[in-house]
Amino acid sequence: MTKPPSPPRPRWGAACVIGWPVAHSRSPLIHNYWITRYGLDAEYRREAVPPDQFKDFIAQLSDRGYVGANVTVPHKEAALAVAAPDERAKVVGAANTLWLEGGVLRATNTDVEGFIANLGAAAPAWDRGLRSAVVLGAGGAARAVVFGLLGRAVERVHVVNRTFERAKALADRFGGQVKPFRWSDLDRLLADAGLLVNTTSLGMSGQPELAIDLAPLPADAVVADLVYAPLKTALLADARRRGLRAVDGLGMLLHQAVGGFERWFNLRPQVTEDLRALVEADLIGT
Repeated sequence: MTKPPSPPRPRWGAACVIGWPVAHSRSPLIHNYWITRYGLDAEYRREAVPPDQFKDFIAQLSDRGYVGANVTVPHKEAALAVAAPDERAKVVGAANTLWLEGGVLRATNTDVEGFIANLGAAAPAWDRGLRSAVVLGAGGAARAVVFGLLGRAVERVHVVNRTFERAKALADRFGGQVKPFRWSDLDRLLADAGLLVNTTSLGMSGQPELAIDLAPLPADAVVADLVYAPLKTALLADARRRGLRAVDGLGMLLHQAVGGFERWFNLRPQVTEDLRALVEADLIGT
């Protein structure tokens, strides 16, 4: 007797990453890995959209067959005005994930959960007894990190930036637990810090190294670098030489992708060693 054919898989549609430029994005590698692993009839693509066309592209998102999208530079702030952002995206001031829900285009910022999930995976109990954290930088990534740290009840977050006015503007956004400081204050702040986070582009391929002295950090401190190209930055190498727990930026990239995939395809994917190895291989030479 002939076996009846299997029913067709439901068509989930497509998602994409929108940026200008966008060719460098590893998001298609991550999401298409999950699409294949979980056997979904879906696609994830890159869409290069210049700033003056972003609003029109988003207005046609559903007509283009998309159930949602990731948003990368330079569109993360513009995304707030073309979608219904949640409180997290509003406070951070940027959105990186869009999805259609009941005909409404919604927005959030999954960098927050990506940062926290990566710390939990790479440095378990990182926040146990943590009273003071130092965040280098005052841009969008720093705002996401600060939001995440305050959500874990870190008592004091010190934001250090070469332009003090930008650090102050960030601190003013979050209230009294967040304090702005100049780069010259860094050594004394590190002496009491259980966590140091680099959110700047320093140490990234093609950028100057992040040259700071980690000697003042306590022996049980955690050092996190959001840079993932290269994967092994000078900051993390120095932290490991000193016996400190070091957390690279690739894990955050992987974990921040989870929330979007779950919203688009109603399935929460797992960040696995196989996925990490796939993206690591793609990063070789960057």
